[in-house]
Amino acid sequence: MVRILAVDDERPIAELLRVSLARAGYQCICAYDGVEAADLIEKETFDLILLDIMLPGIDGFELMDYIRSKGIPVIFLTAKNAVSDRVKGLRMGAEDYMVKPFDVLELLARVEGVLRRHGKLQTVLNVGGLEINTLSIKVRRGGVEIPLTRKEYELLLLFARNVGVVLTKNTIYEQVWGGEYPESTRTVELHVQRMKRKVGWDDKIKTVYGMGYRLEV
Repeated sequence: MVRILAVDDERPIAELLRVSLARAGYQCICAYDGVEAADLIEKETFDLILLDIMLPGIDGFELMDYIRSKGIPVIFLTAKNAVSDRVKGLRMGAEDYMVKPFDVLELLARVEGVLRRHGKLQTVLNVGGLEINTLSIKVRRGGVEIPLTRKEYELLLLFARNVGVVLTKNTIYEQVWGGEYPESTRTVELHVQRMKRKVGWDDKIKTVYGMGYRLEV
């Protein structure tokens, strides 16, 4: 399993990261200051680090110097939004730089992108009785392949990586089809119904009235 270290002294944000990453199939360990993070990096193995800059003890920029020698990819997550800070973080070797407050789905997409570039992305997801292979783009239940269209597969993967998260129709349309959700279309509803029927998730994808859908497994 992919292991991610989230370093943030704001515990509610650290907990949000831990829960969101766990729902997406990652193992997330939290550290709340630079010294604790340095100790964990020294003792344990991580595939990615989400790093705040303004930390007690050792700040994120100082910690980045140490992380760079370990070869672990880093995404900065910080309230510092000055261009100079972004440039400094990227020049120090960070893979990406996100400013708080951030959208969780965007963060997960960026995490996925970094892990993919480094060949560390989890290629097989086991969710709700399904085996989803992201390399072969095949979905199986009990060893039997389930034929899906490309959009149905992308929709399934979006739910599988966001277990327990309410996905609005706008978010689903943006992630799967691209662009802003057109209110006059029933594309999302029809594809969700067709996909969940094919994979046997009729009782797992719940409609959250007035909001969207949520996968409960």
